[in-house]
Amino acid sequence: MMPTLRAGDRCIVKWGQTAQVGDIVVARRPDRPELIVVKRVTAIEPDGHWLEGDNTKGSHDSWVFGPVASAGILAVVTYRYWPSPRRLFKP
Repeated sequence: MMPTLRAGDRCIVKWGQTAQVGDIVVARRPDRPELIVVKRVTAIEPDGHWLEGDNTKGSHDSWVFGPVASAGILAVVTYRYWPSPRRLFKP
């Protein structure tokens, strides 16, 4: 999710919240449900949520694993509190 989030950032999430386009979410990867990913919702389609990383050249996202069903969206990321506090706004 660079440049928005980096490895080691600490964030506050809202579990069980309905995701909207532009939200950063915590989700289960549908092709490998044991993996948890953090991605941005770029579209909501009948088949599920289309997720993409902010680093388009270095991201494995819905272009690789397809849409994520609503049940696969675990939480919405709302705030980064470490290393520097920042509210995460939708683009």
